[in-house]
Amino acid sequence: MSFLAKRITGGSKKSYGMFAKAAALSGSGRDLIHMELGSPHADTPLPVKQAVIDSLLRGDVHYSHFQGLPALRAALATRLQEKNGIPVTADDVVVTNGLTHASFAAFMTVIDPGDEVILLEPYYPQHLGKIELAGGVPVFVALDSSRNFAIDAAAIEARVTPKTKAIAIVNPCNPTGRVYSREELSALADIAIRHDLVVISDEVYEDILFDKAEHISIASLPGMAERTISMFAFTKSYAMDGWRIGYLAAPAALIPGILKITTSDVTHVNTFIQAGALAAVTGPREILESLVEEDRVKREVVVTRLNQMAGVTCEWPEGTIYAFPDIRATGLSSQALAELILEKADVVVESGSFYGTAGEGYLRVCFGSQSLQRVNEAMDRLQRFFNSL
Repeated sequence: MSFLAKRITGGSKKSYGMFAKAAALSGSGRDLIHMELGSPHADTPLPVKQAVIDSLLRGDVHYSHFQGLPALRAALATRLQEKNGIPVTADDVVVTNGLTHASFAAFMTVIDPGDEVILLEPYYPQHLGKIELAGGVPVFVALDSSRNFAIDAAAIEARVTPKTKAIAIVNPCNPTGRVYSREELSALADIAIRHDLVVISDEVYEDILFDKAEHISIASLPGMAERTISMFAFTKSYAMDGWRIGYLAAPAALIPGILKITTSDVTHVNTFIQAGALAAVTGPREILESLVEEDRVKREVVVTRLNQMAGVTCEWPEGTIYAFPDIRATGLSSQALAELILEKADVVVESGSFYGTAGEGYLRVCFGSQSLQRVNEAMDRLQRFFNSL
């Protein structure tokens, strides 16, 4: 296989998972309950929509600033300083087409062909694909399920080589629901500093926290702002997944390279949608809190019910919109069980092995993607399914 073919096909098997299998049943008339995708069920808050309508009516329909509207970047920089503790200015912020675009720009800027990037496993599959597109080599570090997938600094450092360029993390973590502690992140930061590595930090779930969990941006730790690309989006927190708007904060030295990527592939983010993002970031916090409360209620239902099912145990996620139940007691592989659930229960969940070998023996169940009524119906179906095994 040619180098170009490898770059085009690399990671493709990780792109769609159970979503593709469920999509093949489209039009079959079956009442599938989709809990495999991280798509928020809630509608985008009305003030955010109204800001976009007002922007359109003002005539904000032309080219925008390549890096993002200055007012939006200023508001995001203030948020990052005050909430995340990251010392940035508006010049260090780039508005992107969702976090997916932010991570694409980050990996393409930092990674040269042959560079190694450490991924903590279970990992987010889209990060794998972007590393491969950049010509990089993913290096996996399996986290221990018996320690609730805590960051293992010794295991990470053992995989660092002269070719290692970066470490990619998701915090709060998709798919495990972990929110990494200050101690875990400090240990990871020490490795990055000692080996002169870049950290690419996906923090899209930063606002969706439970049980007083504290989200810490690794860029806020000593010595890390100058070596971290921090990535965020309005996707999950404000139910704006279809809007495709996010942002990143990066060291000043990396901004020209990032803009070389973003201006080459999209020029800039849709002009008037940025008005909605500005309304979200400057609006009342009560809007965000009400959306997170909906997720908390559904989390309570899903985790409680899963722990009542035969062969299933489930830790309480500290953040995100996912439960990650352990199904090893069933004796079935993750993929086989996910497919059997689809076939027998008409519920779509993702196999833990979709997120790497460390995810084998688990399923990822998205409780944020359905109404409370549909979540309860899905749990009823799963209860009957597991009781029948």
